[in-house]
Amino acid sequence: MADVGLAPNPRWGRDLCAGAVFSAIPLFCCGALLIAFHVYSFRHVFAWSRFGKVLVASIIVPFVEEWFFRGIILGVLLRTGRKYIPILAVSALFAVVHFLKAPERTSAIVTWSSGLNSIAHSFGRVGDPMMLASAFVTLFFIGCILADARMLTHSLWLSIGLHAGWIFGSGTFNLLARRQALALPWLGKNLLVGIIPLGVATFTWVVMRIWLKYDRASKV
Repeated sequence: MADVGLAPNPRWGRDLCAGAVFSAIPLFCCGALLIAFHVYSFRHVFAWSRFGKVLVASIIVPFVEEWFFRGIILGVLLRTGRKYIPILAVSALFAVVHFLKAPERTSAIVTWSSGLNSIAHSFGRVGDPMMLASAFVTLFFIGCILADARMLTHSLWLSIGLHAGWIFGSGTFNLLARRQALALPWLGKNLLVGIIPLGVATFTWVVMRIWLKYDRASKV
């Protein structure tokens, strides 16, 4: 781990739980306000089968992506001796990969051309300037927050917790409520796209930094 700038974290459990709370709770509070203002409305049925998938994704995806983006790639780039350029580069890559992810059920029937169809649908989203600005900027900023958590703790546990909380919060809320109307650039297809989610992510970042300041000071 030392080769990529990571160190053992004796407070890994504390960081993991704190990260999940800092990212998920503000999302749920934001969702509650959106329901109160009739931007979203409750669904009649809760899809428990899909909730299981959200739960599994919240556990597996953060570990895989944080090790890849903030662990390996960022760690290698940091060996150049620079700090901010690697963070910005990895965050941009993180945003692009997630933004270009093909929509669900792009191809109803799997054929030899299904992969090409998915790629075409992915790049088709770039043609929407408003979606590009809303999705990319939010995802880029989230990537910067995750990188900042990694840099401040010299480990991936806090960023894994933050990542897990965002996936769980956004995924669960989408199962609880449906959007009444698309309100770009304020709010996109979910609670992780748009100016409002950007503000919520900023709040999470501020809370994370304040907590780290006092938590790390308490062990001195």
